[in-house]
Amino acid sequence: MSPSAPPITVRRATQADAAAYARIMGDPDVLPGLLQVPYTSEELWRTRLAEILAPGKPDLILVAERAGADGLPQVVGNAGLHPAGLQVRRRHVMGLGLAVASEAQGQGVGTALMQALCDWSDRWGQVLRMELNVFADNARAIALYTRFGFRQEGVHRAYALRDGQYVDTVSMARLHPAPPRIDAVAGGA
Repeated sequence: MSPSAPPITVRRATQADAAAYARIMGDPDVLPGLLQVPYTSEELWRTRLAEILAPGKPDLILVAERAGADGLPQVVGNAGLHPAGLQVRRRHVMGLGLAVASEAQGQGVGTALMQALCDWSDRWGQVLRMELNVFADNARAIALYTRFGFRQEGVHRAYALRDGQYVDTVSMARLHPAPPRIDAVAGGA
């Protein structure tokens, strides 16, 4: 993080963050790095957040914020862990998504979000495997994920349409560094 950047706070997202999601995910400098489509709206994000945040949903949705020029908290990034599917044999897996506002990139926002996701995953979420797809030419994101223990597993050729061109992505995954075990109970059987 640069010395002049205000401290970053990570918290759970709420429906009130819909405008920030629309702003960040729709930013023409951010959108090319995401597997999202342009022209989303605040209302669309409010609906998506309502669905994801409904009671009983296993998703973890976080935002990073820091003080803006006016001194008020401003959302500068978002990240989430989402179940890989409903299959019983894949319940230990969550997919990861992350976006950082263009004006906040390179200032520790992605690192703060990744630290929070990994902490929750390893200590509370019963997640053995986190996985993601990242555009093959997104060296900055690949470096961030690698720092947090993600490893490249393969390349998906022509995986997604980006700005009128089919582009490759890299499949990456991180396994829990020390999966939980049942400790022997003192004096027990």
